[in-house]
Amino acid sequence: MSYKFSSRSLSRFDGVHPDIRAVFTLALSRSPIDFTVLEGVRSVERQRKLVASGASTTMNSRHLTGHALDVAPLVNGAVSWDWPLYHKLAPVIKQAAKDLGVDLEWGGDWQSFKDGPHWQLSWKKYGKEDMVARSLPKPKPTKPTGLAAIIAAFFAIFGKGRK
Repeated sequence: MSYKFSSRSLSRFDGVHPDIRAVFTLALSRSPIDFTVLEGVRSVERQRKLVASGASTTMNSRHLTGHALDVAPLVNGAVSWDWPLYHKLAPVIKQAAKDLGVDLEWGGDWQSFKDGPHWQLSWKKYGKEDMVARSLPKPKPTKPTGLAAIIAAFFAIFGKGRK
């Protein structure tokens, strides 16, 4: 099944680095689980509140510069905080980033303060002021298998019909 972002999720990409949008758009098209965008760019005031409440540990968040995105799986249309679902999403998102040549880090891989919804562009490749999209190669097309491979081979040999 192919999923699409809601208008609310799409609005949460406003101000976010274009490479993040590219990765998550590709990931959603491949994902076995629907997911939503929780938050992209954050204000300093919101970040202060999150640090004060213990929901974040830094005032140097990548959300402040548009280099981070929080996403969550949807189950029956509702956000789920169930960690196994984040572990199902992570490989799909990581593969999309790899296919697009984007250096992306997952908060679920952090050694302390694991953050399942959090994804950010790496500091080493993307500076605070860097909002330039990289030349992202298109993902490699998958080769047809089974009946699709047979049909593709038939048309390659015999063409698509007589004129």
